[in-house]
Amino acid sequence: MSAPARLKPVLTGVGLVSPIGVGVDAFVESLKSGRSGVGSLERFAGSAAPQDTGGEVRDFDDSVTKSVMPKKQRKFVKVMCREIELGVASALTAVTHAGVDLDALEKTRFGVEFGANLMFSPPEVLRDAAWSVTDVAGDARAFAFDRWGGEGLKVLEPLWLLKYLPNMPACHIGIAVDARGPNNSLTLGEASGLLALGEATRIMQRGKADVMIAGVTGTRLHPIKSLHAKLWDELAERDGSPATWSRPFDADRNGQVLAEGAGSVVLETPDHAAARGATVLAEVLGCGASCVIDRSGKADRGRALLNAARAALRDAGVSPADVGHVNAEGLGERDADRAEAATIRELFPGGVPVTATKSYFGNCGSGTGMLELAASVLMLREGLIPPTLNCETVDPECGLDVVTGGPRATDADLFLTLNVTRAGQAGAAVVRAVR
Repeated sequence: MSAPARLKPVLTGVGLVSPIGVGVDAFVESLKSGRSGVGSLERFAGSAAPQDTGGEVRDFDDSVTKSVMPKKQRKFVKVMCREIELGVASALTAVTHAGVDLDALEKTRFGVEFGANLMFSPPEVLRDAAWSVTDVAGDARAFAFDRWGGEGLKVLEPLWLLKYLPNMPACHIGIAVDARGPNNSLTLGEASGLLALGEATRIMQRGKADVMIAGVTGTRLHPIKSLHAKLWDELAERDGSPATWSRPFDADRNGQVLAEGAGSVVLETPDHAAARGATVLAEVLGCGASCVIDRSGKADRGRALLNAARAALRDAGVSPADVGHVNAEGLGERDADRAEAATIRELFPGGVPVTATKSYFGNCGSGTGMLELAASVLMLREGLIPPTLNCETVDPECGLDVVTGGPRATDADLFLTLNVTRAGQAGAAVVRAVR
């Protein structure tokens, strides 16, 4: 007896809050026209991003979040940091885009799977509390750790912690749409989006939900996050317009660009989508995950990507020859791009078109994965592969067929998308766009 076919969730809604646009129309227009979202920062005083440059969501503030929140819950915005707001807005706009009638849903079969980065208070939020327990003797300063719990915490705003917990996007989203089904949060850096997509898929395959919101939010522009990036990563800095700094797979690349953003999708079982007459944008055919790190703590990003990609292809029941293009991690770092390129060449010895959409907006950390997936889905629905910006001469050491110069026409609807962290955690998904 053959095994029953595994359920393949369908994607019916997209919500995007990105440096190249808030909403589907602005996002797609930027992809088509080659408009970068990288520029001088306006909202991130104290960021360690080189020359105060990055991919900032410029058309976003509290008013955007409040406009999509149910009226009785708009007061919750005051206990959301910026990353939480970005994520909530992306999820609620995805629900609207999907045309879901929330009143008609079986709420116990409606869930949320959401990724986020570790969140930090802006330094000024902790300043007064920290100084209140700092002993000063002449030019010397000594932070009194034993006084922090009893004295320092009292200086902080009462609901301080709720503004910076990475599980709060999923909580706020679940409350806003009254989703009473599975609710989970992932904190796995750049891999968070595809891993959230995979977990949402598994939940539906286990028969625990008919509808899932899967999404991510993240920033690398926050003063503390950007300082970590400055210490740990290769960051782009060069002459000329900041829009040219993010250069995945280009021979002249010299690092990643820091950014912020959020993206969400609505997934449904095919039967549920058909019953309500939903427009299907794509099918999630397969997902894979891997983590590769040696005993010394050194990650192998290339091997992790290869494992995850092969797992996703097996899960989808397709071969590399079926894949029309790869939406790559494409950080723009020299070593990282070479490692990823070697993985793609091993997986596709006959070659495959490759795009890297971080070239438009930079690395949003946890917020990246769904933006990249959405870029391929939305462009493929028009028969196009999104191009890679700023890749003027493909690095011979990478040896890839990078889509450059403008969107490339294609008849293929199936693509593979990849993400990986510096710690060797990787996610992959095989998706078919529906035209």
